[in-house]
Amino acid sequence: MTTILVSSQKIIDQSADGFGFLLPEKDMSSADLKACEKEFDISISDYLKKHDFTGKLMQTFAVPVMKKNKMYHIICVGLGSKKDTTIENYRRALAHLYRQAAAHKATTLAISMPAASLFDTSIEELGQQTATILDMTAYHFDAFFSKENRQKTELTKIVLCTSSATKTKLEKGVRAGNIIGKAVNKAREWVNTPPSDLTPPDLAKYAKAIAQKNKLKFTQFSEKEIIKKGMGGLAGVSRGSEQDCQLVVLEYKTNKKNADTIAFVGKGITFDSGGLSLKPAVHMETMKEDMSGAAAVIATMEAIAQLKPNVNVIGVTPLAENLPSGKATKPGDIVRFYNGKTAEIKNTDAEGRLVLADALAYVAKHYKPDAILDIATLTGACAYALGPFHTGLMSQHDDLVEIVEESAEHSGDHVWRLPLTDDYKAAIKSDVADICNIGSNKYMAGAVTAAHFLKHFVGDIPWVHLDIAGTAFNVPDRPYYRSGATGVGVRLMTDIAQHWK
Repeated sequence: MTTILVSSQKIIDQSADGFGFLLPEKDMSSADLKACEKEFDISISDYLKKHDFTGKLMQTFAVPVMKKNKMYHIICVGLGSKKDTTIENYRRALAHLYRQAAAHKATTLAISMPAASLFDTSIEELGQQTATILDMTAYHFDAFFSKENRQKTELTKIVLCTSSATKTKLEKGVRAGNIIGKAVNKAREWVNTPPSDLTPPDLAKYAKAIAQKNKLKFTQFSEKEIIKKGMGGLAGVSRGSEQDCQLVVLEYKTNKKNADTIAFVGKGITFDSGGLSLKPAVHMETMKEDMSGAAAVIATMEAIAQLKPNVNVIGVTPLAENLPSGKATKPGDIVRFYNGKTAEIKNTDAEGRLVLADALAYVAKHYKPDAILDIATLTGACAYALGPFHTGLMSQHDDLVEIVEESAEHSGDHVWRLPLTDDYKAAIKSDVADICNIGSNKYMAGAVTAAHFLKHFVGDIPWVHLDIAGTAFNVPDRPYYRSGATGVGVRLMTDIAQHWK
């Protein structure tokens, strides 16, 4: 684990073996950098000039220096020109700085904090973003390595150096950022865990432990109760598995009177074989990730319990395995959901919408929230449409979309809106039931037709659907991720709750 501290002492007074600088293009006027030059009796600016370091975005240069027979590294990373200095580019540059320090075997890194005004943000917000990204960058999934091969913590301590005037605000932001970063990493840990080691009952136990620790109200329905309640979608998906499905509800209640209530619903298929509509083997290799939505919701609820926003939040996760067996749901079957609607099952690999349908209907009936957001690794179509960098957003409620898009930009969990027009409604018509669980080929747009299926279960409540099929796992070219789970959605949902209006 990497400890993140804030200090108003001079950067050269920190007991660090790495000194990090994030520099705007053509601006080497950092007072902390000049202090390092004096301390180590070296003209760093001359080194940078000789090696054509100008501070272009992500440009990097490391200067090794010696003092009293000990090696130190001064590492500079460019923030780019004024048009480049966005908060997202700051996240990437900061993560790159961490990786460079680790590559040079630093154990403690002192970072000269750039001015918040560079990114058109507050000191507190910059602190939150900084801590979140450093925590995310430090994460490793190494639980299944033998002890001798386990990844050692690369940096044991990071000190953020700032002025005494800004220290208190920066510390406040860092505290919030640590909460969010740890929540993201907890979601990543669950998603990365092998599917036989994280079954629906296992994930429900983690949720219960979080509820007890953070004083959240916790409700859990067993498979027998789910069947009794008429949740045919969730029960039907689970029929082929020996593991019982679960429905887990976590509730956070704010102290603010007459506060709104928002609900987050996350798909929790802990392993997806495709059921009897079996996936090709190569497409099953990462299907432990099919509970990324549920992991994000549960981890978000822990962060919310600690951050205490002024809004009530309901977190709901339908949990199941989708496996083939003699008991499994068959193509051609019809299931009845919690709200009484029926669906023809033409493809058992379109199972996510079936478990979400019951969860959404349950939330809509029992909580009547002011808004619902569901998050799911739902369709390969969305991954192919948008790739790994943007989550698909679908909704017919423009005011709620505006809130989500603003939080997406603010948090770094980026979204892109796809058209959820009524033109696509006909794609899920069935000749034998109310709707069909797979869209007609002639309409294509699999992500959109799946969203239309979910729309049948939210009533008139403002609702947004997020398809994270492309963004939940193995996202390339982002230095704050590694291979495996990303924890996408935790930063976004936490930000929505923090800034709910």
